[in-house]
Amino acid sequence: MAPSTGGVSEQATIRADAESVEILDQTRLPFRVELRRLESAAEVAEAIRSMRVRGAPLIGVSAAYGLWLALRRDGSDASLASAHAALLAARPTAVNLRWALDEVLACVQALPPGARAAAARARADALAEADVANCRSIAEHGLALLEQAFEAGGRKGAVNVLTHCNAGWLACIRWGTALAPIYLAQERGLPVHVWVDETRPRNQGALTAWELGRAGVAHTVVVDSAGGHLMQRGQVDLCIVGTDRTTRRGDVCNKIGTYLKALAAREHGVPFYAASPSSSVDWTLDDGVAEIPIEQRAGEELSHVSGWSEGHGEASVVVLPEKSAVANFAFDVTPAALVTGLVTERGVCEASQDGLLSLFPERRA
Repeated sequence: MAPSTGGVSEQATIRADAESVEILDQTRLPFRVELRRLESAAEVAEAIRSMRVRGAPLIGVSAAYGLWLALRRDGSDASLASAHAALLAARPTAVNLRWALDEVLACVQALPPGARAAAARARADALAEADVANCRSIAEHGLALLEQAFEAGGRKGAVNVLTHCNAGWLACIRWGTALAPIYLAQERGLPVHVWVDETRPRNQGALTAWELGRAGVAHTVVVDSAGGHLMQRGQVDLCIVGTDRTTRRGDVCNKIGTYLKALAAREHGVPFYAASPSSSVDWTLDDGVAEIPIEQRAGEELSHVSGWSEGHGEASVVVLPEKSAVANFAFDVTPAALVTGLVTERGVCEASQDGLLSLFPERRA
């Protein structure tokens, strides 16, 4: 299941066989490509919690397969409820997790215990296939934004895109969200260059750089605080980020540091987009700042830095004073007013309730 060296459409992050799920362990990247087999809901929950699988769409699909694994062993109501609760608690911010679990729950809960596993597997497979299709549609809609930027620049030089965190195929099943239009631009010959934030403390920028490098996309890794500097000097044509949860009014929750990029983009007149599949929209929430739970992760992610040491392999070193308190906020919320538009599988819309409802009219009360 190692990712293909061919086109991005051939790559995948998770696959299921008759008895288990195989994942690409993202905690080993970019230094090793290592597969891990998961055989229980508990193992899937651990993989989500530890970020062996990460990215909102992939988290959701992985959790759906986790319910299937639980029901393979025990199709009872108690098993279903226990696995649902354990998987839901694995990471609190990404709404795709709850959405996918509830999709499987709705599909199986009225069935007799013996029929639940097969139905759960079918639903998980369908969610994975839908994610691929949705990301491919996001690629098409987002490509139009890159083409507009290319035209606005007089068709001279590459379109410079700044992104934050990793929202490529590693965060989904294939294609990705924020990176999907970039891959499609590369395939169609549109010149593009990506400014890749390092995205401390987990350094997901290394994953983005790894992806882009394999696809032959020109890119440059920069420190998280360089975004404003680049925009100030006219070196960013547009920003595209992913999202772990978007409210029905268009507030975008993404990896910590996204909000600061949006503020800089507004100051310098740089369009700021969030690639948001419908599975990442939380239609129950209005105010993202007040209502979205912000995950706080272990302080060791901030106090320690892991990397590759020549002659010693992977290593971790301490970079903070031992007694310093650490607050490791994993996400922040960018208010809709700072978001130029949302790129969904149905098109690009204004970051507002009216904008989202124009593409998803079935969500009207």
